[in-house]
Amino acid sequence: MKDWLEKHLCDLNLTKTMERPEGFCRLGYTEEEWKSIDVFVMIAENLGLKVHRDEAGNAIARWEPDRIESLPAIAVGSHLDTVKGGGGYDGVAGVLCGLAAIKKLKEEGFQPICPIEVICFASEESSRFGVSTIGSKAMSGLLNKEELESIKDEHGITIRQAVENMGLNWDKIDKARRTESELKSFIELHIEQGTRIEDHSAEFGVVTAIACPIRLKVKITGQMGHTGTTPMGKRKDALVVAAPLIQFISEAAESLSGASEFPIVATVSTIELKPNAMNVIPGIVELGVDIRSVDDQLKDKMKELITDKCIQLEQSFGVKMELTTLVNNPSVQLDAKVRGKLQEAGESLGYKARILESGAGHDVMNMAAKWPSGLIFIRCRNGLSHHPEEFASLDDLHMGTEIISQYLKNETGQ
Repeated sequence: MKDWLEKHLCDLNLTKTMERPEGFCRLGYTEEEWKSIDVFVMIAENLGLKVHRDEAGNAIARWEPDRIESLPAIAVGSHLDTVKGGGGYDGVAGVLCGLAAIKKLKEEGFQPICPIEVICFASEESSRFGVSTIGSKAMSGLLNKEELESIKDEHGITIRQAVENMGLNWDKIDKARRTESELKSFIELHIEQGTRIEDHSAEFGVVTAIACPIRLKVKITGQMGHTGTTPMGKRKDALVVAAPLIQFISEAAESLSGASEFPIVATVSTIELKPNAMNVIPGIVELGVDIRSVDDQLKDKMKELITDKCIQLEQSFGVKMELTTLVNNPSVQLDAKVRGKLQEAGESLGYKARILESGAGHDVMNMAAKWPSGLIFIRCRNGLSHHPEEFASLDDLHMGTEIISQYLKNETGQ
């Protein structure tokens, strides 16, 4: 099985070796993503699964016993697109282990009493359009077609154009929506993108909830001036004001997290500076702030602390501070029964579980809005992800395969 995993890991990544210093780049709704999905289809069909592509570009591989085709399916899945210069395990591991679990069950002569699906979702990453999980949003009925269709990538291509460039019809993307009766449950396997499993001497993680973000834009308006002639005491330098705010956000999040039951993180992750000229005092700075926790009240508290700090800085420096909420999504609680079954499946095989939350979003958060859903993590080296050196061992991929296989056997056995 490990040889099979190694070969098909490379195949799905469209490479001969996972040693890629430049990383991988398969953005959503591009030829590169489509080629990778074509490989998924080929592997699935070689396993004897029936595959179809829906109106959003998701590929659904189905193991359907002849006599009970009307029953809802047990589904597992993830995605194959990547960020720019990303690794080859984020998303791919879940798709690969799902297919491998089917292979294992078939080799054992297992006969499920209801259908099993492996789903490869389209365009999970937000790297191209700033919008994530498009395929799973469409499948679960959460896609706002009118709101998204005119959003552009860095080359001016809209989401609508990108989807239609792949041979799909944007006007029919709603048809990817599935009914509640089609699926019984959904699970996803993903690399942890952190080190908590290892830090607690465990081997796999079972996820309770997904920390959806509050995202803020802080606009600081000072006053431009000549860097050579404006006295230091008469300046309204927007960047000077931004500096203590950036430090405050980091330190406040660390303090709040240490005093709370659940962790919280807050990051100033974007900055725009105007006019960004060597001889002009910065007049306008815009900061993007990302706040995440599975405790929504904790996120609100962090936002309140930032708001109060902005008022203080505005008064101290004589600048104008504007705070805008771009996103405020409630965190997603995953199904407790599915979580228990995943933990039981892994521990029955002798693997030690760690119960934890996810700070990153995944396709499962959309599926959870409609179907009982669960998420398991496998370890990744040094917690590194969205990076060319992202890595999960074949041992851990094999473990993930075994856990999914056992879960599917428990759920679909006689």
